[in-house]
Amino acid sequence: MQIKNYYSILEIHHHAPQTAIKEAYRRLVKQYHPDLNHDLDNHETIAQINIAYETLSNPNSRANYDRSIGIVASVSSIKNNTKPAKYSEDEKLKEWLSKVYEPICLMLTEILGQLVDQVDALADDPFDDDLMSNFLDYLAQCQKRYNQAQQLFRCFPNPASRARSAEYLFHCLNQLGDGIEELYYFTNNFDDHHLHTGIELWRIAEEMFFLAQSETFP
Repeated sequence: MQIKNYYSILEIHHHAPQTAIKEAYRRLVKQYHPDLNHDLDNHETIAQINIAYETLSNPNSRANYDRSIGIVASVSSIKNNTKPAKYSEDEKLKEWLSKVYEPICLMLTEILGQLVDQVDALADDPFDDDLMSNFLDYLAQCQKRYNQAQQLFRCFPNPASRARSAEYLFHCLNQLGDGIEELYYFTNNFDDHHLHTGIELWRIAEEMFFLAQSETFP
């Protein structure tokens, strides 16, 4: 699965202000939206444009995405008008692996590997209070590990040599967060749509996690 740079998709520079992001989005929607251009089949293109805009139009998600592709400078360095301390690529990689990548991998392994068993157990009787309580405990643990992983991901910029790996981790965490939310919806209304959506988002998160590992140690 190829993930394109969101700035390239919107045809803007990575320092573009929010107004430029909105303008680029409007222009591209007019150009590619199938409802506006009946002669074109651009469903995949417009989907990529929507995802890129959704990420870059939100300052928090944009900051996380920027870190994942290695284009964010230290805020303190900017304020002090000083250059960041220079580290060798090997030092940057070693720090990122030990403080970010490895702890996140442990958390993701713990979260992602249990869903099938948890859903199977709940399927015996979703209306059983004990089974539902166990499932909610599992979701609470997932939410806790997810929050910890997100915090770690933001702590250190990834080295340039592992930009693609960090980008896959970014997408993995996004899918996982949405999956947890969908599963919580299911526990509130027992709508199978939320359950199936949560399972599918989990599957995509697992795929992104596998790709992140492949890119980290090719």
